[in-house]
Amino acid sequence: MRKKIIFFWVLFLAVTSSFSETAFSSQVVDRIVAVVNDDIIRLAELNRAVAPLEAQIFSKGLSASREQEEIYKVRSEMLDNLIEEKLADQEIRSAGIFVDERDVDNAIEQVKAMNYYSDEDLRRALAASNVTMTEYRAEIKRQILRNKLVNYKIKSKIIITDADIEKYYTDHPEKYGAKKKYLLRNILILDPEKYDQMRTIYEQLESGMSFADAARQYSEAGNAGDGGGLGFFSLEDLAQNIQTTVKGLSAGEFSEITETDQGLQIFYVENIDDQGGRSLEAMKDEIRQLLYEESVNQKFQSWIDELRESAYIKIIR
Repeated sequence: MRKKIIFFWVLFLAVTSSFSETAFSSQVVDRIVAVVNDDIIRLAELNRAVAPLEAQIFSKGLSASREQEEIYKVRSEMLDNLIEEKLADQEIRSAGIFVDERDVDNAIEQVKAMNYYSDEDLRRALAASNVTMTEYRAEIKRQILRNKLVNYKIKSKIIITDADIEKYYTDHPEKYGAKKKYLLRNILILDPEKYDQMRTIYEQLESGMSFADAARQYSEAGNAGDGGGLGFFSLEDLAQNIQTTVKGLSAGEFSEITETDQGLQIFYVENIDDQGGRSLEAMKDEIRQLLYEESVNQKFQSWIDELRESAYIKIIR
């Protein structure tokens, strides 16, 4: 459960959900579960953070042993996150980073604008999740402090070059490249035992018979009257074995006899259309932002890992 930098303008849902399921028994005796340099993490703090995740596990209907395994895992991961948060908080104090109430006011106004909320709407939404405005402002302030810390320690050292952008674009043709769509026809024989009949049809196609005419004459599919017309399909729209059959065909070619769930089929590629490609120039800003955010998160985690190596951390079971 590695931490990812969360910016305050998408904080609203995260904060309300984290506060909405944080009830834990008042009978649990609070104690220290970890020491992080001069700070401590209490059991109540861990319970509050992990409560939504535990609720999800309880809702799965797992066996008792599997349930306990998953709970142990998420509690260990959450404690790890809380340790990293303490380290970041210590660096915030050390760097003298601060946030005044106007920064918090501005952030809340942005949240309200993005959700089309009035002040009353926001308070009502918080109340429905058992969150007070004081608690919400404190969480907003914490996130702004984290963002300032990232700006101070990380962001100024990140440079995304045009070469980086071009490499990412080239390495991800599935995102940005043109998608091939195949205009297909088919001939279908429902009974897979009638391979000899389909072989005879195949030989007629090899001898030059029009595929559409053969489909009208022999196909047992509902589209036979239309010459076996199926329409345009991208490869991912097709079953795996049909993908393999069609993938190597050029326009004007027909496939080998293919056994499918419907029966024996021969496919004909009438046309191939390359469409939907997005140019590097059009996607440059989007890729730059994506690479920037990835780099921020990677460098932040590396920096936190370095802090952990030099910190005094004691976990108390």
